[in-house]
Order: sequence, then structure tokens, then C-alpha cells
Amino acid sequence: MDNREIKSIIEGLLFTFGEPIESSEIAKVLDLPTKEVHSLLLEMKDEFDYNRRGIRIIRFNKSFQLGTRPDHHEWIKQVVQGRNTRSLSNAALETLSIVAYKQPVTKADIDHIRGVKSDRSLETLIGRRLVKEAGKLDKPGRPNLYGTTDEFLRYFGLESLDELPPVEDFTIEEEE
Repeated sequence: MDNREIKSIIEGLLFTFGEPIESSEIAKVLDLPTKEVHSLLLEMKDEFDYNRRGIRIIRFNKSFQLGTRPDHHEWIKQVVQGRNTRSLSNAALETLSIVAYKQPVTKADIDHIRGVKSDRSLETLIGRRLVKEAGKLDKPGRPNLYGTTDEFLRYFGLESLDELPPVEDFTIEEEE
């Protein structure tokens, strides 16, 4: 098979799967080395961007997914407007921000930072697959640790947590 045919198959796999999929999983299906498939995915990502296609390949850590171009948002919004799209509450966004910047973090730490209980917000974020249990803290009671997921990266259009803006960008400087 030539690279053109392999790329065509990869595009079909990404479209059909819909969710982020790791290059290693695609490599298994194609019976090719993971490095080769990863390289082809990066090539495809660049080609889609260069040709300004309506869809693009989005990368999250080692996973890839098809998505629409952000600059087409206004047109896409007109089609999906009125459909059942739920946004996150302020409480959920606060909780998610704490998890993103402090992970792995316990619920008690989240509650302490917010000054209120975060049970419902954490349930919502786990239900939306933006946050997951990331282990247990090695102290009495063995509380759960929470961290973000690849779905979090996809939701916010990030390739990795390194792309989060620095916390300093959000601090309010007091006037002297």
C-alpha cells in the first residue's frame, strides 16, 4: 500500500471512530509501525491545515481526532443552534480550573480553594468525561485524586496541558 492509500484509510478510521484514537491503535489495525503511522498523521494534519479543509485533524497527547475548523464556528453554530447543548456552570468551571492547574488534587483541596463543597461540580465533570479519578492519596482515608482527561484537552482545543495559560495571567494586580 502506498502512503496515499494509508492516509485514506486513516482518514476513514478517524471519521468512523469519532472519538480521539491513539496512533498506536491505528498502527495495530494497519499492521504498521506506530512511528510511521504517527508521522503520517502529523503529515495529514499539516496537509488539512495547508489546504484549509473544512475538517482538521486535532492532536491530544498521543491521540488524534477529526474536528471542524475553528474559523467556521459562526456557520456551524447556525446549524446546531437550538440543539441540546449544555454549557458548564460557573461552579463546574471553577472546579475544572482547579483540577487542571493543581492536578492531581483531592476533593478536600478543591473544596478548600473554592470555599464551598464541590461534590456536584465534580460529578458533572466526571459525567462529561472532563475529569477522572487519577489515583488515591497515600494518607489516612486514601482520598481520591482527580485529574483532567483527553476529553478536557479536546473540549478546550489543547494538544497538552502545557498549552494552558500561565496562572499569573489570571491574577488581579492591586492598585497601590
